[in-house]
Amino acid sequence: MRENNYRKWLSLVAMSLGVFMGLLDVTVVNVALPTMQKAFNESFNSLQWVLNAYTLVFAVTLLIVSKMGDMYGRKKIFIASLILFVIASVVNGMASSLLILDIGRGVQAVGGAGMMSLSMALVASNFDGKQRGVALGILGSVIGLSSASGPLVGGLLVDAFGWPSIFYVNLPVGIIAVIMTAVFVKETPSYGRDQKIDFLGMLFSAATLFSAIYGLIQKETNTSWAWTDMRVAGWLILAVVLLIAFIIIESKVEAPMMNLKMFKHINFVGSVIVAFALGSGIYAFSTYLTVLMQNYIGWSAFDTGVHQLAMSVWSLVLGPVVGILGNRFSKKWMIVVGMILGGIGFILLINNLSVDMGFKQLWLTLVFVGIANGIVNPVLNSAGMEGVAPHEMGMASGLLNVFRQFGTSFGVVILGMVEANRYNSYFEDHLSAVKMPAQAAAGLHKAIINDGPFSGHQIAFSERLSKVPFAHDFQQVVIKAFDHGMVGVSLTAAVIVLIGAAGAIFFMRDAKTTI
Repeated sequence: MRENNYRKWLSLVAMSLGVFMGLLDVTVVNVALPTMQKAFNESFNSLQWVLNAYTLVFAVTLLIVSKMGDMYGRKKIFIASLILFVIASVVNGMASSLLILDIGRGVQAVGGAGMMSLSMALVASNFDGKQRGVALGILGSVIGLSSASGPLVGGLLVDAFGWPSIFYVNLPVGIIAVIMTAVFVKETPSYGRDQKIDFLGMLFSAATLFSAIYGLIQKETNTSWAWTDMRVAGWLILAVVLLIAFIIIESKVEAPMMNLKMFKHINFVGSVIVAFALGSGIYAFSTYLTVLMQNYIGWSAFDTGVHQLAMSVWSLVLGPVVGILGNRFSKKWMIVVGMILGGIGFILLINNLSVDMGFKQLWLTLVFVGIANGIVNPVLNSAGMEGVAPHEMGMASGLLNVFRQFGTSFGVVILGMVEANRYNSYFEDHLSAVKMPAQAAAGLHKAIINDGPFSGHQIAFSERLSKVPFAHDFQQVVIKAFDHGMVGVSLTAAVIVLIGAAGAIFFMRDAKTTI
């Protein structure tokens, strides 16, 4: 008995290594982009596809690999995903062109999707009773920690060894994870081995997610395009049409890729709502928090990572504790409390924004948002699995991750629009107060509006502009414009997480009835 228990926890270590490696690679690349830009001599917009290729393929393949795991054994597909991820990582580190790197990132995302979605399902099937809640809580803490520690790890690796090191580091970690998974993780039954593969359902699910995520990416990278622009709206409309077609197909197929009856389970619907709110509120907000720290406060990538430990450390500390508490108290109300704490954290930032902002004004927000993520993420994994039949756990896990990922993409776009609109409005209203030649005002107005909030500080504090008589007043306007935008971003994020809390209140249940 003790030996079996020992093997269980080592299996959790193996799966945690895979998840940590996969999610870390999502955020760690952000820090390396400036170095990559110099190495490849490409524009920043072109470099964005190093991120977007991973995001897009990751979301598209999540459900497919989840279903394959349910059908053929989650351990087999998890190990295959690990191996694919490691091979693609090595290719990325050796990439001689941006095209090769983009392709490698897409392949890497397939492996990352398998590791992420199947890890939760494997934990749920390798553990039972109270141990399952604790194990899922620990895995949730790993998920939160890996996402939040990206800037710190990335800054260390890039500064010390160059950008390829962020990919090469996956080789030793991946080899250890593969060996430990093979030895310690217990395989799940191959549910539906004799069933026909629902290729049509897989095709339409992938096409639906691709259209939706790509439409949001188009809007994110081209903020001047209206939602009604067919280069944006066309993709989103196509996503709706494909979704309707997918639902019709799945309702008629004998062995569908996705059991639509899962959405009749009100607790699962509540978990999906929370997952979307967590992604679009807390995870998407992290993008703008990093910009505030690096571009406007002036911290380096490494310093930003160090300061963000005040937020990320809670995922590590609270994960196991929350897993234990989830066995004794209502998961639903723990999630509600966590989401409300996140909302409070966003509101606190509004009151503390200033032109001379530092860690003293920021730490409370980091703590509240960190605690919120540390509570919600682990409990959500466990709550989302309750009532789900064993043969559906892979798909349920995949769906939770899809909605979290889609929520993040949606949130980045929505928060970006709020930031840009409020930033531009403040800048245009207050630029006239800066005493400068009309020609200079026109040129700077065009540059700031075209380059957007993320680059405004770089323009305002450039060496050339800093020497002109009106530099200080102009710089103050730019900083205050960004802060004005951050007020809107914080309010929007607070509303989103509070909607998530409301979704938990009205939809989530603590009863454990199987679908």
